Amino acid sequence: MTDAVRMSLEEVHAAAKAAMLGQGFAENHASAIANTVTAAERDECRHHGLFRLPFYVNGLRSGQASPDIEPVLTELSPSVIKVDAGYAFSPLALETGDAPLAERAKEFGIAALAVTNALNVAALWPEVERLAVRGLVGFAFVSSSPYVAPAGGMKPLFGTNPMAFAWPRLDNPPMVFDQASSASARGEIQLRLRDGETLPDGWAIDNEGRPTNDPQQALLGAQLPFGGFKGSNIALMVELLAGPLLGDKISFEQAAHDKANTGAPCGGELVIAIDPAKFVAGGDRAAQLRHAETLFSRLLAQDGARLPSGRRYEARRRTTAEGVMVPRSLVASIEAYAAGRQVTERATYEGDHITAGAASA
Repeated sequence: MTDAVRMSLEEVHAAAKAAMLGQGFAENHASAIANTVTAAERDECRHHGLFRLPFYVNGLRSGQASPDIEPVLTELSPSVIKVDAGYAFSPLALETGDAPLAERAKEFGIAALAVTNALNVAALWPEVERLAVRGLVGFAFVSSSPYVAPAGGMKPLFGTNPMAFAWPRLDNPPMVFDQASSASARGEIQLRLRDGETLPDGWAIDNEGRPTNDPQQALLGAQLPFGGFKGSNIALMVELLAGPLLGDKISFEQAAHDKANTGAPCGGELVIAIDPAKFVAGGDRAAQLRHAETLFSRLLAQDGARLPSGRRYEARRRTTAEGVMVPRSLVASIEAYAAGRQVTERATYEGDHITAGAASA
């Protein structure tokens, strides 16, 4: 980026937290949001980094997101806990349920966390990576606003419906993947629109159902699932796991709730934690993880193959030392948010694009 500012990760966190505090979020919510935004910038997942701050602001200013409600944790059964986010953004609710979920997984072998009534615009990998750092296997599933047409269909029905998985390793950071069931994340299309880039084939159709490489037409039409019916089936599974299973909303119901078009869907997230040691006689977790390494080593021995999360860890090493580059226009918007001001061009997620313009007085 030529028109950009280099920021250390500490500066990114401070700026994100100040922006959220300036807009009215309570200290604990602002800190949790800053944590997930900074993690995304650190790993060069920019469409979930500072780019997302306008979504948090819009959710708050629209009145759809609580800035200060405390998450409420309840035990539904010995190995199933629930955190009701109370119509606030998800980062604090997920942090609230993190340690209790891990403790139950280590006691019972497997445990689940149901996060409900949470506005979610963040990546999923942070919550499963935290579990894997503790030696646990982690899964996460969340639905979103309906942007994806089912295989063979022409109209949006499913969310991008990401899922994440993490596997612990002995002498390396966890193996983690976080991927949408759509061919691309929504933010990737928005970034390509912002940067004047076209889309690969197979990502989207326009509002007439025709394949398109134009990000503007894609946002007005529908995204496509990856792998045709296979990806579509996975999207359907995620809808059920994050919606009816938890007593929360299906993607099209989330869209009906988002009357202000904030782009911050409100629904459920399912997180599952498994302790490998409880699944073998003798509980030798180290032996299980060493066994897994034989698979990883054979995969990495093939030219061109890489483990999921490898790119993120390379970025993490680099950005920890060098910081990240942030567009000046986005820095100006963040500074305006921190000062308690609005932005001239309100960020929207209405099928067109997201913008963060110059600050207004």
